[in-house]
Amino acid sequence: MWGDIVIAFFLAFITAYVITPYTIRFAKKVGALDYPTNERKIHQKPMPRLGGIAIILGFVVSTTYLIFIMTIEKNIQLIKEDYIKLVGFLVGIFVLTLTCYFDDKKSIPPYVKLFAQIIAAIIAVKCGIVIDKIELLGIVNNGENTILLSIITVVWIVGITNAINLIDGLDGLSSGICLISCFSLLMIFTLNKSPIISILLITTLAGGISGFLPFNMNPAKTFIGDVGSNFLGYSLSIISILGVAKTYTAIVIIAPLIVFAIPMIDTVLAIVRRAIKTKSVKGIFKADREHLHHKLMERGYTQKQSVFILYGISASLGLFAIILLESGIWKAISFALMMIAIILIGYKDIFKVKE
Repeated sequence: MWGDIVIAFFLAFITAYVITPYTIRFAKKVGALDYPTNERKIHQKPMPRLGGIAIILGFVVSTTYLIFIMTIEKNIQLIKEDYIKLVGFLVGIFVLTLTCYFDDKKSIPPYVKLFAQIIAAIIAVKCGIVIDKIELLGIVNNGENTILLSIITVVWIVGITNAINLIDGLDGLSSGICLISCFSLLMIFTLNKSPIISILLITTLAGGISGFLPFNMNPAKTFIGDVGSNFLGYSLSIISILGVAKTYTAIVIIAPLIVFAIPMIDTVLAIVRRAIKTKSVKGIFKADREHLHHKLMERGYTQKQSVFILYGISASLGLFAIILLESGIWKAISFALMMIAIILIGYKDIFKVKE
């Protein structure tokens, strides 16, 4: 199995790495450029923003090839319901990619993107990708709670999709945090003995991001765009559901929440902040310069420093989730306390702020 997993990663990696330069040229040709037209923009010159297409192609090519080969070799056994879920997943990706392509090219109203995200989430749910049980709340898919769990699943998918989209504000930030999330979920799925398809999908996604990331790190040659950030958020939300499908214990359910903590916290703060500031529902969709990465830069950190600080926090949360799942709450808490103590000791030297 692990040989196939390695193939999945490197096939997605090389596909995304080779295709990314083509997406740069394509973005320039169709006018899909991000211009530094307001104070929220960190970059100084127009940037192509269709890099996410390379990740999508890497993911689709690698996943399709591996499922085909592993099925022939009988290393994976998928039933009809599994294929329906995968088709629903791909159709949802298509809906988001098409919508966000036009947004990256010409910009569309935020509520149109939200509508597309909801449609993509509903397609996934209708194809069987549903959270069947929430042990913490005692909600089980017994027929009576099917609609409630479907709504919770749609909220989860749309929420994570938007969370990744909103944190996409600095070179390499959203793609790097998603890569860290992929590796964290891969460990969680392995410890949880999750279905092989979820392990395959998360590894392939990690490979695609890894192939794109060299072009996206500061100074970036291309941006992931709404096409990429929506795809990553949507994919992570779907795969996290598939990965915990075998067991729904409290810890297994909490683990993905911890892994996605940074983008989720940033999203919740943005919604509350904008709602209070504008006192309207429409105001929630109004972009601002008060995200976590903006706050770090306001404190004097460079773009690179801000990104790596958030990388570090995200990786630490991922490790916390893994330790929590493998060894329990007390070891996880002791690890967290040790990390906090060590960082506090070397805080001034590690995070040097520009004067």
